Amino acid sequence: MARRRKHRTHQKGANAAALSEDGIPKSFVVKHGQVGTSLAQLVRDLRKVMEPNTASRLKERKRNKLKDFFAMAPALKVTHLLALTLTDLAPSLRLVRLPVGPTFSFRVERYSLMKDVRKISRSAPSQGLEYLTAPLLVLASFPAPSPTTPAHLPLLMKAFQSMFPPLSPKSMSLSGARRIVLIAYNAERGTIDFRHYIITVKPYGVSKRVRRVLEGTSQKSSGSSSMTRVLDLGNERDVADFLLRKKGERGPESEAGYESAASSASSAAGDDGDAVSLADDYVGRNNRRGQKKAVKLNEVGPRLELRLVKITEGVPGKDGEVLYHEFGTWPHIKLGISITDMVAVKKSRAEAAALRVSHAEKERLREKRKREQEENVRRKKENEAGRQQDSGLPREDSEHSAEEGDEEQSEGEWDEEEEVSDDEDVEGETDAESESERFEEPPPKKSKTRIKT
Repeated sequence: MARRRKHRTHQKGANAAALSEDGIPKSFVVKHGQVGTSLAQLVRDLRKVMEPNTASRLKERKRNKLKDFFAMAPALKVTHLLALTLTDLAPSLRLVRLPVGPTFSFRVERYSLMKDVRKISRSAPSQGLEYLTAPLLVLASFPAPSPTTPAHLPLLMKAFQSMFPPLSPKSMSLSGARRIVLIAYNAERGTIDFRHYIITVKPYGVSKRVRRVLEGTSQKSSGSSSMTRVLDLGNERDVADFLLRKKGERGPESEAGYESAASSASSAAGDDGDAVSLADDYVGRNNRRGQKKAVKLNEVGPRLELRLVKITEGVPGKDGEVLYHEFGTWPHIKLGISITDMVAVKKSRAEAAALRVSHAEKERLREKRKREQEENVRRKKENEAGRQQDSGLPREDSEHSAEEGDEEQSEGEWDEEEEVSDDEDVEGETDAESESERFEEPPPKKSKTRIKT
């Protein structure tokens, strides 16, 4: 029976091509070198943050180099690479803009994994459907562009903005806004805080107990491992005991009385600043268009505190000029100046000029080798084409010679009236005898008969 062959019902390639045509950035998040289990888990958490436009199942090998990912990125239309490595001082994160740079090098001051944030969180864990859409980027506490603003901060903001898909309010659906990535600049410490949240929408203007009746609960029922959405009121004498009990009372045996209307209103979820009117239907229960809801953010991690060390032109392995360095001075320059003029490392004019000359010489040597390689490839192709043409000529000559031989044979056929010498007759007889011996049939094989006894 022939083996049934499974056909794919979805085409990832077509979808990927469509996304790349829309200008949606894609990323690789990898670990480089020997790292511990914590950093390996941090890589997986960052891939979770960057979903769905990242290679979440990418497998690295110990012998893989960064240039391997650089060579593979253009075919997959990857625009960013985040590489985590472990140094003697602290973990390091490099953000590379593919294919030509620049490269941002960060030192990871502190970090917390998703599982650590989940342990201290009181909210229910996410269901995983939030990662089907890209997160929204929020940049906070970055100074406004001005002549006194350090020139590396606008460049850093553009680098973070290019990592996530651009917002389009006209084509974006409200249900697609499920997550937020917050990147805040701490001017006092000179660091960048990275946070990841999930957006939740809750009823507004009702107490927590009424909200539990409307939304149900997610607690596990006793004796069953399945989740139930039925509110347990078995210990209550009346539904009013659950809804109107004073705040802080634990059971129905208390004689403290019920809450008043004012106290019940004070325990309502949120205030006027948290309430919004939904512009469209949102995911969740009873989240309809036009309803007033309270919007909350639940942090799911990971947390990162990054310190920018340096910015260089190009990609690792093809580094260019250093644009910014933490252990140098950044002069106050005008915005809009070209990137090649932003030099931050504290060097003398002679040293800076010599550095520029060395970088220019390396670039010229790289271009020279590239031209030589292209010339060698072109010459090789021409030689192969010429070799194929040369190999085709003997075939034509052999065909012509075969045709001429046939013509000579037809012209040299025996005539009946032509006399044959004795020697030629003997040669003809021997030839005939040899041909008869050659085509003589072999003797038949004897059939074996089996005699039964």
